[in-house]
Amino acid sequence: MQGQGYAPPPPRRPSTAVLVVLRVIFAAVPILSIGFLAWVATLRAAIVTRRRADWWIFVGSLVVLGISFAFLSTDDTDDFSTPNGNAGMAILLFNAVACTAYYLYADIRHHQPHPTGYPAPPAQGVGYGYPQPPSPYAATYPQAPTAPTPAPNAPAPNTFAPPPPQQRPAPARIDQVRAELDELSDYLRKHDEGGR
Repeated sequence: MQGQGYAPPPPRRPSTAVLVVLRVIFAAVPILSIGFLAWVATLRAAIVTRRRADWWIFVGSLVVLGISFAFLSTDDTDDFSTPNGNAGMAILLFNAVACTAYYLYADIRHHQPHPTGYPAPPAQGVGYGYPQPPSPYAATYPQAPTAPTPAPNAPAPNTFAPPPPQQRPAPARIDQVRAELDELSDYLRKHDEGGR
């Protein structure tokens, strides 16, 4: 008898000034550190968005950093002028640019307001078993008007009889709760009969 409960309140969106300052700082750290701290930006994106893909990108940036260190450690010159040193520095700088670009993309996408005015919710299915209203941005196509077709062998309508009551279909969640309550009552009934 586990229910999904109430929806959590929508998260508060930080002010635009705070977002801009954070974006500037986390975009500058990988570039100013020549790529040695590129993982900081991807870590921030993973913490903010809480998406599994962002955590994998963070781990990938650490792996690329390790590969770059492996190339740089085999260079014996002071200015990394050997082919291994050049490859290590190129990988390090590429990682810095890629991490910065991905951080900005992920952060902007995460904090982008939606028609409700709140940040994008995590991708989930329909909420709590209730039908969701159609999106105002969904494509709509005009339908050709159709004439009502009379039912074959239908009896003539009785104008003096009240119309039949309209049955409203119950939401799926109510059906689920009813089924769980029926199971519980059957269990309790069996338990009471066995205890006497």
